[in-house]
Amino acid sequence: MNPIAKKFQNILKLLFDYLVTILCLLLLLPVIVTLAIVLKISGEGPVIYSQERIGRNGKTFVLYKFRSMFLGKDEGIPLLSGHEDKRITEIGRFMRKHKFDEIPNFINVLKGEMSLVGPRPEQKYYREKIIERDPRYKLLQVIKPGITSWGQVKFGYATNVEEMIERMEFDLFYLNNKSFGFDMKIALCTLGIIFKGKGI
Repeated sequence: MNPIAKKFQNILKLLFDYLVTILCLLLLLPVIVTLAIVLKISGEGPVIYSQERIGRNGKTFVLYKFRSMFLGKDEGIPLLSGHEDKRITEIGRFMRKHKFDEIPNFINVLKGEMSLVGPRPEQKYYREKIIERDPRYKLLQVIKPGITSWGQVKFGYATNVEEMIERMEFDLFYLNNKSFGFDMKIALCTLGIIFKGKGI
């Protein structure tokens, strides 16, 4: 891709990120308010859960999500979540199936820390473990992490380092073939996952 076309694609992606994010936040306002109320009255803990993740160029940022688990603290190794995770609340399981827990990720997009489409950001501990096994992971961090990704669409959630490395292959494919059209394809596939409730 020549420099002019690349610059145009980048501008298009940035406009898409901000316009779609603002539109989604407006359309989802009733859902956001409802979830916030339900989470507030359903148990102890914050409505919004925050966690440090590693973003573009290895920079740390705070990722925002709706709280989907019971209160608790990881001891030592950060715990990953899976389908049978007993820490997930009933409302949390519903949110995860439809990816509603990730709605606050839009805040990260508005802050310029994330994009709508890009490799999912990992915690520092797992980033280092992945790089130890496969240094190519560093290549993914030349772009912003995303709310959804080709890896999420084709592989899904990763529950251990081995699965993270497997999923990375799809994200490397995205990196080498990224375009506005590819982003649109990923976004549409993600909508299908949301409507079918096939999230974790």
